[in-house]
Amino acid sequence: MFRILVVEDDRDLRELFCRTLEKNDFIALPAENADSALEVLDSEYVDLMITDVMMAGMDGFELTRELREAGIDIPVLIITAKGDISDKQTGFGSGADDYMVKPVDLKEMIMRVTALLRRAKSASEKMLTFGGLTLEYATWTVTDAGGSQVLPQKEFLILYKLLSYPGQIFTRQQILDDIWGIEDDVDPHTLDVHISRLRERFRDNPDFKIVTIRGLGYRAVKNDTT
Repeated sequence: MFRILVVEDDRDLRELFCRTLEKNDFIALPAENADSALEVLDSEYVDLMITDVMMAGMDGFELTRELREAGIDIPVLIITAKGDISDKQTGFGSGADDYMVKPVDLKEMIMRVTALLRRAKSASEKMLTFGGLTLEYATWTVTDAGGSQVLPQKEFLILYKLLSYPGQIFTRQQILDDIWGIEDDVDPHTLDVHISRLRERFRDNPDFKIVTIRGLGYRAVKNDTT
């Protein structure tokens, strides 16, 4: 079942959208604002996001832009009370895939969600093979001789980035900017924690290791590389 993140600060609307999605065989993940949405995205796999624009704090346009800067390419359907062309330009310019104006026709919303998921299916089916390791971008799944495991989003994105360019050194700032986006409040120690978790997860994997380049950053190398 597809997992849809619903970001809406109006509780009644949020619950209505979620109920409608669930009646149409989707899993709805509610979030009352952008901060809550980012917490969900950091811990759960999401196929598509529906977001309101006018919210306290970070608005829907900023949230969508934040996702794109972090390399999260899930389809985004923006729902707003504003329908003039300048708002639509802002929405699409932020990286949104579709746009609906309130009041929302619920049947049309389901049709648009279904169409976005169908269009995204082929684009999201990216796979990376490294030795006996396979990474499926669409589901954050890593498969090796020991089986399959779904990684937390940022761990997967770090591993995917490093294994896409084996041997290449990425500075700590390059990884932080690419995976987290350009955020001043990201503690650099956060990256060390994620790298440590990846090393622990794959400590017995025969195909690769993540090497620390002192004073620079990290790179992934084949296990037989010195």
